Amino acid sequence: MRDSRGASSGGRWFTADRELPRQAGSLHEKRGSLTGRCVSFSSRVLELCLYCLSIYLSYLHSRTRSIDLEGAFMGHAVFLATVTCTSLLLSSAVLAQPSQVTAVDPQSVAALRKMGTYLQSLKSFEVSTRLTAERVLADGQKLQHGAEADLHVSRPDKIHATMTTATNERQIIYDGKTVVLYAPAQKYYSSLAWSGSIGQLVTGLQQKYGVELPLSDLFVWGTDAAPVDKLESAMNAGQGLVEGEVCDHYAFREGQIDWQVWIATGSKPLPRKIVITNRADEARPQSVSLITWNLNTTKPASFFSFVPPKGSKKIEIVPLKTK
Repeated sequence: MRDSRGASSGGRWFTADRELPRQAGSLHEKRGSLTGRCVSFSSRVLELCLYCLSIYLSYLHSRTRSIDLEGAFMGHAVFLATVTCTSLLLSSAVLAQPSQVTAVDPQSVAALRKMGTYLQSLKSFEVSTRLTAERVLADGQKLQHGAEADLHVSRPDKIHATMTTATNERQIIYDGKTVVLYAPAQKYYSSLAWSGSIGQLVTGLQQKYGVELPLSDLFVWGTDAAPVDKLESAMNAGQGLVEGEVCDHYAFREGQIDWQVWIATGSKPLPRKIVITNRADEARPQSVSLITWNLNTTKPASFFSFVPPKGSKKIEIVPLKTK
């Protein structure tokens, strides 16, 4: 997971600060509060049971020499009721406490691995996203921006991505030999000789030029470029609906980034929604991506080749400065 501060951040197609807005913490706080109330209630009733027991013992002491059958029967009934009540309350107090939640839930990590494996198995598909992201001003006020992206993918080494905002459009086109960055409105384009998988393209463009493909995590999940052993927290947050589809909801923490993912249930564990929060920023800026899939699509090889339109101008793309 990667983070950025605002819409002008270096070279990204659209910036997105990532974080979970304290939901994981709130869930743990609610668990602790509920447990405390259950234990407090059980303690009070247990005191009452012990008080009843002390009355019974006093009763037996006072009737030591003149105890009758009826009194004995009633006394034993009170005693048995006290013991039964105490046992039930102690049991309910234990059951009321949630099972110990580990920082990294193995089943949540397994779900993430399963999703990554499935994503890497897809050969040809179209994926679209609607993104909203927050930019934080110097005085702490947040501004929300929106963007859309549409990606056509043919693995292992072809992609055609179109990114659109209210004022701009950009395209990234890769045919396995050359990657092109194109701005249709300005008719400017840059091209670089390139080879390798889409995942290698994603990593290389980001590291060398500061250019990030939209939904770039889709191409590295399930690979060595996205290890899960660095997760500091992983939890199952239940289920939710994303555009009418039932999804399993997971929350993760990694460094200064909190992120959530909603994964479709069933045989196609596709990510349908991603929420990312940047905890390094005290304003906790957040991005939300809604993702739509089309797995029944193919494009000819020519779709992934760029032919400069008439009147377009080639410009140089400058690498990031090395520290």
